Amino acid sequence: MPRHGASIRLLWLITGFWMLQPLSTDLYLASLPELASSFRVPPATVQLTLSMFALGVALSQLVSGPLSDRFGRRPVLLAGLLIYIAASMTCSLATDIDALIAARFALAAGSCTVAVIARAVVRDAYPVGEGAHVVARSTSVLAVALLLAPVVGAQLQATFGWRANFALLTLAGAALALASVVRFAKTMTQRNPRAIQPTALLRNYAALLRSPAFWAYALPGALSFGMVFVYISSASFALIDVLGVPARYFGYCFALGVLGYLVGTQACRRMLPRYGLSRTLRLGSTVSLAAGTAFAAGLALGVQHWATVVVAHFLVTLAHGINSPCAQSGAVAPFPEKAGTAAALLGSLTMLSAFLFATLVGASYDGTLRPLATVSALLAVALFVAERLLSRYRLLDEVLR
Repeated sequence: MPRHGASIRLLWLITGFWMLQPLSTDLYLASLPELASSFRVPPATVQLTLSMFALGVALSQLVSGPLSDRFGRRPVLLAGLLIYIAASMTCSLATDIDALIAARFALAAGSCTVAVIARAVVRDAYPVGEGAHVVARSTSVLAVALLLAPVVGAQLQATFGWRANFALLTLAGAALALASVVRFAKTMTQRNPRAIQPTALLRNYAALLRSPAFWAYALPGALSFGMVFVYISSASFALIDVLGVPARYFGYCFALGVLGYLVGTQACRRMLPRYGLSRTLRLGSTVSLAAGTAFAAGLALGVQHWATVVVAHFLVTLAHGINSPCAQSGAVAPFPEKAGTAAALLGSLTMLSAFLFATLVGASYDGTLRPLATVSALLAVALFVAERLLSRYRLLDEVLR
């Protein structure tokens, strides 16, 4: 485990690594309706800039994780940051929607590489019992920054237009790259020379996919993030187009929803020492069920107001703030010899869930709140059932408590 001063620096770097991916989605959400009008395309096409980003993350992690096991965390991290900087700059200069979608896919490759390194570094640098706590501490700090992202993005959109958001992402990537060059040290004790050999790679992924212990955390975590991403992809259209919230104020509404994530991560930090991973995840899945079904029930009863969307978003992100640290630590911890590969597969499944359900809600968008409520409720039920069915395979509580 790192010394105290080094541990604090590493915690801030890990937080920065995790920050790029959600910033790449949250910062420009208020711009989605303007992108549709500027490029003269339907909302479903604009939502591809989000769903293809999720697909890019899902696919890229399958490569970046094993690469970090083979060549070490630092070189793969710096390569990912360079890709991120170039892609975000390309987004800011895009002249048509197809170019923007392609650049967003590349942006995903860079940000997911950095996120994979963050997950693997937690496993490298901290004992198993400390890992979930480190993730919860990091995501608590991250949540504060993410509260500001939609507000800043909405103001940039209202003042300068959508390109300003991608210019800011370019600067953020450059700042993190500089900090990594100066501060990020070696965390990996031994590289795996066979990590990227096709047969070994497929064997590692197959072993993880066959492991009930991996799925016991990975599936609830993926479904939980799927619920969050449905709101990420739909909130601007729901609030701005359907409910008439001005774009300048969208960021405040979205930030209120994201506040739930901060509350959830703080709750997770307090529950883990007392209840362990399994019981904490069970509570999070219950909150997810309540959030998804209550919003759908309210809409069915005719309750349609911007506040109902914000409250539902708050509860969904609160539940994810509990579910995510449990899933990220629990899915990777049993596999120390292939932590990078396990982290990559977990992230890939999580973002594949986001891609599938964001695409579904985008394709079914009909100018009402119904697609958002329906998909969210279905995911909530699936998460609740999956957590219960797989709970007997979660074997880490005695170690973590």
